[in-house]
Amino acid sequence: MILQHATIAFRIFERQKLSAFINVMGLSIGFACFSLFLLYAVHELSYDGFHANGQNIYRVYDWWKFPGRVGAEPSSATPIGPAMKSDLADVQNFVRIQGGGERLVRIDGKLLSSTITFADPQIFSVFTFPLIVGKGNQALEDPNSVVITRSKAMQLFGETNIIGKQLEIRDGEEYQAFTVTGVAEDLPPNSSIKFDILGSLDRILNTPIGMQSSNSWSMTLGISVYVQLSSGSSLMNEPNRLALFRKKYFPNEESELQQAGLWNGHGTIPTGYGLQPLSDMHTDVSIDQGAANPRNIFLLITIAGGVLAIACINFVILSIGRSASRSKEVGIRKISGGGRRQLILQFLSESFLLTFFSALLGIGLAQALLPVFSELADRSLTFSFQLYPELIGLLLITVTITGVLAGSYPSLVLSGFKPVDVLKKSKLRLAGSNIFTRSLITFQFALSVALVISTIVILRQLSFMQSKDLGFSKERVVMVHAQNTTIYRQFQQLLESHPIVEGVTSSAIGLGAGEGQMGRAYEFGDEKRVVIEYPVDDKFLSVMGMELIAGRNFNPDLSADTATSIIVNESLVTNALDTTPAQALGMQIQSVRKDLNKKTIIGVVKDFHYEDLTHTVRPQLFLQPPDFQPACYFIRLKKVDSEPIALVESAWKKLAPDLPFRYTFVDEKFNAFYESEQRWASIIGWAGNICIFLACLGLFGLVSLAAVNRTKEIGIRKVLGASVIGITHLLCRDFVVLVLIAIGIAIIPTWYLMNNWLTQFEFKIELTYSTFVLAGLLALVVAIVTCAAQAVKAAMTDPAKSLRSE
Repeated sequence: MILQHATIAFRIFERQKLSAFINVMGLSIGFACFSLFLLYAVHELSYDGFHANGQNIYRVYDWWKFPGRVGAEPSSATPIGPAMKSDLADVQNFVRIQGGGERLVRIDGKLLSSTITFADPQIFSVFTFPLIVGKGNQALEDPNSVVITRSKAMQLFGETNIIGKQLEIRDGEEYQAFTVTGVAEDLPPNSSIKFDILGSLDRILNTPIGMQSSNSWSMTLGISVYVQLSSGSSLMNEPNRLALFRKKYFPNEESELQQAGLWNGHGTIPTGYGLQPLSDMHTDVSIDQGAANPRNIFLLITIAGGVLAIACINFVILSIGRSASRSKEVGIRKISGGGRRQLILQFLSESFLLTFFSALLGIGLAQALLPVFSELADRSLTFSFQLYPELIGLLLITVTITGVLAGSYPSLVLSGFKPVDVLKKSKLRLAGSNIFTRSLITFQFALSVALVISTIVILRQLSFMQSKDLGFSKERVVMVHAQNTTIYRQFQQLLESHPIVEGVTSSAIGLGAGEGQMGRAYEFGDEKRVVIEYPVDDKFLSVMGMELIAGRNFNPDLSADTATSIIVNESLVTNALDTTPAQALGMQIQSVRKDLNKKTIIGVVKDFHYEDLTHTVRPQLFLQPPDFQPACYFIRLKKVDSEPIALVESAWKKLAPDLPFRYTFVDEKFNAFYESEQRWASIIGWAGNICIFLACLGLFGLVSLAAVNRTKEIGIRKVLGASVIGITHLLCRDFVVLVLIAIGIAIIPTWYLMNNWLTQFEFKIELTYSTFVLAGLLALVVAIVTCAAQAVKAAMTDPAKSLRSE
């Protein structure tokens, strides 16, 4: 029976090639879009699920709920892991991981750059990182040992059998020798923990600063702390036990918070430790702002579902459109004894066959587009059923549901034809403009218009953020990563002598996305506030184009300027000191560390944005430490092309020939703050264009159906003198009204969603009518062109042929 239905379906498709092609093409595009978005969602939601002990692994984090300031961040105190294992019976093991930093690696005189990560030796017992060579429980016991991933081993040594081989890693001005004790499988792309070369944290802890931090709860080596709990433990849900643990090591915290006015002493203390499940790390934005927001993931799936729904709607509309030519077939089948159930099964078989072919083509199309989509999403994605086993079931369910949804309504309509009616006429007039089909086409265009509006709003906000005055001049500035070298003064003198260089300056930290910040708590009356610190040289403000609104710049000839003088921003003056820039000059501020000298304000600089525009400008200061070691050099150029860049590189190579020249442009670093928004604009724009294309296919089918139903009317009107334009207007009028209704429906919910999205930005655009008018006009023009293309064809048909067909 199934084979018979399939044979009939193939014959039908062969006779109706164009209709079948449009159906398959529409569904294939819908499946391709849905498959890519589904793959992205599965990838994001499956992070760290491959660890055998994953359900018992937690990351330790600090949380606080102070008046006007609530938040959380991963804990980084060096002693916390060992202390938890010692004091809390539920903690079976711990691992501290120091995030990877770019270092130079030397092998047989050859220099390469690689990411170096350090971790406790027990990392291979807690986490599942299989070794293809070496013993996991012993691989990092020696402080001078390293484990390398398979791909990195091939890059460095050309093979994986490298146990006992040596490599050197640059540390400051020297290279330190390490021995390879293991080779690990390449880490899955859905792993939160990344490493290429993994060293033993014992190497760091054996240094003077490491030994100091091992006994200090206020110092940090930039680590993350993970603990493995015993099965069945409820420690993560027992805040009282965690509070008692914290009190042991911070016995004065309660009184300090009360003295600082951060707690009134009633109720529970407003800060403490928490345990975050490993599986939540990648999507928990409450602890890590850089995490993938699950709201965005589910929004993406909703959009993908909408695209697939539009493809299904097109299937329905086109199936109804071609059903007129199959009315006689249905009548003969019924007279011959065919029941409605058999007819429904036949038409559902055709639907499933088309859906199956469309799914195969869609997945093939998705595979072809995967490199482009991966770059767009900034993820390493692959259609791997081994890596994402749940993908098989999700795709099969999608194909089944799509086949049922796409085929149910047409099969019910076709099987409901009455034999007497269909055999009296060569074609059966169908209600091509009924409420159902009108609703379908309206939904299609409403979703399309909503996506287009969203794309325009996101692009406008991006343009606003990228062009906004940040309080300094970020154009034509090259930032060179100096890697703790001591060549700055020579480098500065060498470049400033050249006419295409406007100025050279330096800082202890970079500017822009991924460069981090330095900060320290200062006392302001009874309040303590964190102030962002920028150690710079005396030319920083002038070269970067920052405006002094009171006081003076640093003077290299004054010794006090490298000891106690600071320049602060407007935010510190108005929000922390509650005064004016002129009155702030000469005022002193004291760090919470009493062993440090008070700082005297000699100047006030206009606020500049050193973070993205989702934040207000926080209190910040510039200082010149006496032992200043710049980590970044900034070179302002008169023009940006290959010549000045080659000049900067030549100066670097002359002074540091054994170090790679790594640079970036400051404006690009600030634009990188908004890479996520840029990706979302591109992805939603993609989806919007696909929706409009599919909606036009559906509209094309609906206009075709209207033309079929009104063939005789069109012929009579032409005989009576109707023009092509008049008939085109007749056929398109109702559909244009539907598109206008769709535009009206899309405006209110899209305005609400986009207005809510804009609330995350402290500095944002205002939603204007022009955005909605532009999106509406775009959809309307596309719809009119689509309608007119098919309507003109019907209007130009020979009236004699039209009347004879009836």
